[in-house]
Amino acid sequence: MKKLRNILKQVQVNIPFSMLWDRYADRFLQAGLNPEVGIDAASMDRFSHDDFAVMARRFLQRGLTVTVHGPFFDMCPGSLDPQVRAVTRKRFGQLLELMPLFEPKTVVLHAGYDWKRYGYVRDAWLDNSVQTWRWMAERLNELGSRLMLENVYESRPEEMRDLFEQLTEQRVGLCLDTGHLTAFGKASATEWIDSMADHLGQLHLHDNHGDVDQHLALGTGGIDFIALFQRLAVVCPTAPVITLEPHEEDALEPSLSYLEKIWPW
Repeated sequence: MKKLRNILKQVQVNIPFSMLWDRYADRFLQAGLNPEVGIDAASMDRFSHDDFAVMARRFLQRGLTVTVHGPFFDMCPGSLDPQVRAVTRKRFGQLLELMPLFEPKTVVLHAGYDWKRYGYVRDAWLDNSVQTWRWMAERLNELGSRLMLENVYESRPEEMRDLFEQLTEQRVGLCLDTGHLTAFGKASATEWIDSMADHLGQLHLHDNHGDVDQHLALGTGGIDFIALFQRLAVVCPTAPVITLEPHEEDALEPSLSYLEKIWPW
């Protein structure tokens, strides 16, 4: 890991808060890894405000860059049911209370569109989503953070573009997830980049073989990261926020080595 110091400074590494607390905090700090801290509903229920404060302080005192990934299971920011939206806002509100502790550069949440569920009520879904995300983004902006909305089951960038166009004033960016667009989407990564270049603010990087969201090490699946980064270098003069999302510990170092070889900035 020592040989990878340069690339380590450039990227975030996703890690659930519970895993940081139970096992990985010292390893992250010793290696100088910038964390993207996953704060889900279970963590918010398990840990105290002081627990989060202690962990955040450890990373900030080391001068590491922090980003946050918020809760996503069963979160429905565009739901047509107002009570479901209220529960979603409650969880997002709990997340907001913790953000002054972490001082995150970005906060990633899932945009939540799935044409199988919302295709026939898309306009209502869009209106509700815009209201939720404006509220969230404005509060994050006040804290010096930027909201990033991540693609999951969205099949093409066209399904997301109008959402971002209505959130330009709030500086809401796209977190482009390479694994999700490959496993669930119908458009290439370069199509996503070209279509959403004006909104692109962050990438989640992990590999798969095109059928399951496997979160493999970069270069061990079928995603053409070389073409992706060649296109990124054209549309992004400076690097967006880059996050590695390994689900296995052994996938981290190979991903960093691979990324260092193709890094265009």
